[in-house]
Order: sequence, then C-alpha cells, then structure tokens
Amino acid sequence: MTSPAVLDPDAAQAVVEVYGVRHHGPGSARAVRRALAAFGPDAVLIEGPPEADALVPLAADPGMTPPVALLAYADGAEPGRRRALFWPFAEFSPEWQALRYAVGVGVPVRFCDLPAAHRLAEEDDDDPGDASDPLGMLAEAAGYDDAERWWDDVVEHRVDDPSPFPAIAEAMAELRGPVTPDAVSGREARREAFMRRTLRRARRDGFRRIAVVCGAWHVPALAARIPAAHDDRLLRGLPRAKVALTWVPWTHGRLAGRSGYGAGVRSPGWYHHLFTAPDRPVERWLTAAARVLRAEDLHVSSADVIEAVRLAEALAALRGRPLAGLDEVTEAVRAVLCGGADEPVALVARRLVVGERLGAVPDATPMVPLQRDLVAAQRRLRLRPSAEEKDLDLDLRVPTDLERSRLLHRLRLLEVEWGVPDPDASRSRGTFREAWTVRWRPEFDVRLIEAGVWGTTVADAAAARARDLAAHAGSLADLTALAERCLLADLGAALPDVMRVLADRAAVEPGTAHLMAALPALVRALRYGDVRGTDPAPLRTVVDGLAVRIRIGLPRAATGLDDDAARALLAGIGAVHEALSLLGDDASGHRDAWLDALTDLLGRPNVHGVIDGRVTRLLLDTGRLPDASGRMARAVSSGAPADRAAAWIEGFLADGGVVLVHDDALLGLLDDWLAGLPAETFGTVLPLLRRTFGAYGAAERRAIGERVRRPGRPTGPSGDDPDPARADPAAATVLRILGWETA
Repeated sequence: MTSPAVLDPDAAQAVVEVYGVRHHGPGSARAVRRALAAFGPDAVLIEGPPEADALVPLAADPGMTPPVALLAYADGAEPGRRRALFWPFAEFSPEWQALRYAVGVGVPVRFCDLPAAHRLAEEDDDDPGDASDPLGMLAEAAGYDDAERWWDDVVEHRVDDPSPFPAIAEAMAELRGPVTPDAVSGREARREAFMRRTLRRARRDGFRRIAVVCGAWHVPALAARIPAAHDDRLLRGLPRAKVALTWVPWTHGRLAGRSGYGAGVRSPGWYHHLFTAPDRPVERWLTAAARVLRAEDLHVSSADVIEAVRLAEALAALRGRPLAGLDEVTEAVRAVLCGGADEPVALVARRLVVGERLGAVPDATPMVPLQRDLVAAQRRLRLRPSAEEKDLDLDLRVPTDLERSRLLHRLRLLEVEWGVPDPDASRSRGTFREAWTVRWRPEFDVRLIEAGVWGTTVADAAAARARDLAAHAGSLADLTALAERCLLADLGAALPDVMRVLADRAAVEPGTAHLMAALPALVRALRYGDVRGTDPAPLRTVVDGLAVRIRIGLPRAATGLDDDAARALLAGIGAVHEALSLLGDDASGHRDAWLDALTDLLGRPNVHGVIDGRVTRLLLDTGRLPDASGRMARAVSSGAPADRAAAWIEGFLADGGVVLVHDDALLGLLDDWLAGLPAETFGTVLPLLRRTFGAYGAAERRAIGERVRRPGRPTGPSGDDPDPARADPAAATVLRILGWETA
C-alpha cells in the first residue's frame, strides 16, 4: 500500500510503502521480496533496534547463515533487571529478506523500532513482538479456531497470488480503528512514536521512495496523522542504558513459540521448508520424513511416501485448504509412514517440524574478547558447536581430548553448560575417560558476554571466577567440590588460592559430618591429578588432615542419634569408605586406619542399629570381620528390640542382598528371625524391611526367595553341583585374558 499520510510537509514528494508482516513466515518473506523488487526503494526501514544500523553490512557476508539474531546487551545492569534482548531472524523472516534485498542492491537500511538503550532501561519489558493478537481476531472472524492455520491459508501457503499487503493494511485498520495520539499508551505507544520519527527523518534526509517492513499491527500507526511534537514529547526523557549490539547464532528451536519467544512460530522447520522448497513442497517434505525414519531403521517404502502424499492432499481438499498444511502432512505421516505410532511421529516433529538448525556469524562480527578466545579454541580443538545433542567420548591420554575436557570444565565454571558430563559413564570407563553430552544454546553468548568481567580468555576468566566462588563458598563441601572442578579444568592459577581457603576452613570446621561430605571430592581430585599430570601435593595435605579428623570424630558423631540423623551419617560413612578405598594402600595408611576406626565403633554402646549394621557389612566385605553370622545372631536375638533389629538389617543389607544369596548362615538367621516375630511386632518392622528389599533388583529378590524356598541348596537352572571339568577351560581362558600364569 502507498501511505496516504504526509508526515512532513517539507517532504511531500516522498512515496512510502508500508509492508505489514508476520515476523516469521515464508509467504510474507516471499511477498516482501517481490514487493521490494517491484517498488525499487531508495531506503528500507525495518522494525528493529536502531543501534544495529552499523551491523547491517554484515548481512551480506557469506559467513552469515541464518537463523541468527541481533543481540543487545547492557553493561552494569542492576541485579534482577534484564541484561540482554534478542531480535531473531530466520531465512523465512520477512525482515531478513528485506535486509538481504537492501544490502544486495546497495540500498541504505535503517532499523526503526524503539532503541535497545531504552528497552533495557525500562522496568517492565518483555520479548520483542506485537502486544496484541490481530491474527487471532481475524482468524475468529473468518471462522477459524487456530490463528496460525488461518494465516497459513491466506498468506504463507500462497505462492504466486497478488501482493497481500493492501488487504493486510485494510484489515489492521479495521481492527485498530482510528489511530489518535491517545489511542495507545505505554511501551507500544513509544515504539510507534519512534517508528514515525525514523520515517520523518528518512524523508528529511532526501529519500523519496521509502519502504517500511514492520509488524502488521503497526501499519495504521505509521499511516496516521500524528503530530511530530506529540511523538517528541512521548519520547523525551526516556531512561537509557549503555548498550552494545552484535550478531549471534540462533536456532530454529529458539524461534518456536514453545521456547517462550514472544513472536515465535509453532513450526520453524516446516516454514523453512516452505520457503526453500522450489516446488512440490508436500512431496519433498514427506520424502524428508521418510529419510528421518529410515535413519532410525524404520521401514518406509517409496510406495508409502506416495500414499502419504495422496492422503495429505485429499485431507487438504476436504478441508478447503489451498495447500496441505502441517496438520495434513502430520496426519499422513502418522497414518501411513508410522502405522499410527506416536513415537516416530514425535521424532519427525523434533527433527523436521521444529528442527535444530544452528546459524553462523562471520569472523568480522563484533565480539567480546572472551567470545573470540572461545571461537579460536573451538577451531583449534575441532569442537564445532551444534544445536543437536551429541555424545562426546574423551580419552584423557590423548592431548586433544584432554584439552577439550579442560575447555568444557572451564566453561562450566563460567555457567556456560555447553557440555554436561556423565559421571556414571565416566566412572565405568575408568579415570582416563570422560563421557559428555554437548549441545550449544544461543543464550550461551549472553553468558559469555557477562562472564567477560572475569577475564579476556576462557582460562583467565574461569580462574578468576573460581577465586570468587572460593571467597563466597557456603560450606566446606562447596570448597572441596570447587577444588575438584579447578583440577578438572587445569586452573593452576586458581587452585592454590582455593586450597588456601579450603585449608583455613577445614582447620576450624567442628562438624564431623561436614568433614565427611568434603572428603570424597578431594580424593577424586587426587585421582584426577594422577591422570592429568597435575601436582597433587596441596590436595594430599588437606586429605591427610581431613581423614585423621574424621577418624577421631567418628565415635562421637555416631553416638546417640535418632533415625534421621543416623541415616544421614550412614551416607557420610559410605562416601568416606568409598573415597578412601580409591586411595588404596597408600603411604599414609588411611584405608587401614579407617577400617580400624570402624572396628572400634562396633564395640561402643548407644550406636544406632542402622550404623552398626552398615559398619558390620563394610568390614565383612573387606575381610575384616569373620564372625558376621555371630554379630547378626546377636542383633536379631529374641532379647533385641524388634525396631533395632530391623534397623540393623537395613544397614547391613543397604549395599544389596547378594550376601544372602551366597551365605546360608546369614540367610537362615534372617529367616528364623522373621518367622519368630509376633504378629504385632511384624507389622511395625515391615515398612523398614520393605524399603530395604524393595531397593533390590527383581533377579536378586528372586534368587533370595529361591534360597529360602530350598534352604541349603545352591541356586541355578538345575540345582546341580559345579562340574570342575567343565569349568576349567573357561577359567583358563579368563586367566589368559588377565595375563596370569596358569598351572
């Protein structure tokens, strides 16, 4: 449409075309591109932050690959106030196509929305986007219950129809009614006032064919006769923040409405397909869906694809749609390609409908030094960011993998969770291997910018952040965990400071339970130090001191506890026992001294039953307690209170019931005790026993039940005794694999 308004009498000869769009839509993007080519503007105004005008030339760089976003960030923002704003662009965004058209033909581009400096200084802000829902109102008037489906039918799915912009402008004018100086208020009024001011300035600067690309809702406000003095009063005295802008990579997932983005779309992957498919979009889409399913070893034939196309087109015809939309192709995928199963449909939705396409920005893009250092490290280590979740298996004996591990750990200290370690997988593969799940998210760029206050390189920033965390640590366990993280990240510059704070805190820590919580992380760090070539001496000194203090304080800590306190201490005893077992038979003798302390604990009065049982089991497993049957007999004797006996059994069997499968004496004692309990007592101890045995696997419970059913007989498919003649060849093979000499 040609705007009927003359906003500046001195520029009456200027012709203005205002194109009202949906912020992300393939039909709108195609229509804008065609309209601009037909109009031939000498200036293009686009809804967006005017501080980004200097970044416009980067849109023509071959390294700029959407989806991308303009990022505005503020330095020194107060706590609780927004520090960053994004303006995302996809390949199918009308604003992006207008931008690429303008830089392609050499036409000046100006962004015309309210400056980011004001937006970031406002008390109450939200994501960029229109405040109202005009699509919902128009869809309802047209008899649709889904605004997105209505817009798809009338705009996005039409390819060669006449320009939709006159009709869109007329519809918006009817919805908004007369636009007067007092028709809107708040931030929306300020935004539209700044758009009109930018348009007036473009006219005064001598441009005569001006194209404006903005949200459809704003079209009537740009055509309205609002005095410039009114807009100037509205914009005078607005708060400002110090801001900087740059381009950052974005993802289709972050464009989706489900991500919380205010102007998001339900199906960015589908819209990208509609925009980029040269012809036959339904056929191409269903072919891509078949490819996704085949990659997961699901059988989909060419005949299935043909039948799915027919079904989608038939559904569109029945519903009076110009083209099979997302609803139709999804129903065809479910019915024909997936046989009605929901899981494969969800896979197609994740991979195609939304998609996790990650954009890229060129090297010339402004970045803070910390971002540039990370980009250089990613290239050096061949660790490319991806929006898709991927598994990363690192062998720490390989220098490149070791550097990758250090980088990921350093970023985690900066709260950039690009990689998340899998502790269970890493532990099962030994200390020389680490398993990670890596996935890049757009908000990491904001966190990197914020982390720039700590340093200009990832290593320096992580070290400074570690020192700050140590200075403000809330507990001794927090400090020991931080020391472990510093070792994993190879932060030799920060580790001495962290260890100094840790040693000072440990020297005055009065609680044995707190010391127990702190020890395991330090022991793990000692192990990592051996693997990573780090000097373990500072850690060793603290470990030695903690281990001695834990042994001395254990008897007092374990005396006179109630049920909750006893179970809490039980976890600490188990963690310390496992940690000291990792040290093995070291020169300090911590493991033997710990076992001696546990042995002494058994003879003390007023020790809770669950702890007594747990200590008994630990000593039995280490070969320090040959008379476990005798101790159980005393614990479950007729003179022992039933609740204490149940607690003792809970502690003893906390590690699993395998001992009952292989020890007939222990199983018999437990069976006799249970059989001899009075009915009223059995009801009291049943919850404790159920909790204990409920934690076992089905096979373990079944084996125990089989032993009880057939006491004195070994379990097995046949119940026969082992045949040494048949077992010898297998045993010899195992010995050869282990490298042991065989007789």
